[in-house]
Amino acid sequence: MDFWQSFWDIIWWFFWAFVFISYLMALFSIVADVFRDRELSGWAKAVWMIFLVFVPFLTALIYLIARGKGMAERSAGQARQAQDAADNYIRSVAATSPSDEIAKAKGLLDSGTITAEEFERIKARALAA
Repeated sequence: MDFWQSFWDIIWWFFWAFVFISYLMALFSIVADVFRDRELSGWAKAVWMIFLVFVPFLTALIYLIARGKGMAERSAGQARQAQDAADNYIRSVAATSPSDEIAKAKGLLDSGTITAEEFERIKARALAA
């Protein structure tokens, strides 16, 4: 009997640990959303934060019910912006095509910036890649 009691005590402890960690994740998401929302005034942000500090569970529940849809939209918008920034960065550092490299080298050769031997090396390297 003692084994089963300690077993269920451990299960009960894991349940409450899960609930607490889930609550903290929701709370941090709400705080991040409050500060991410550009339409919310500074006073409204302050009021939400005060209520989150003094009546956290009820305020979190009200916030999720009242502003949950906008919270998801703002989160998706931020993810889209991050993805666009990453895509733009990748495009900016991606290698150019061999024909672009040869055309740039030809322009440098025509302007006298590089020699014919350097042009041939650049051309061979571009065609090898």
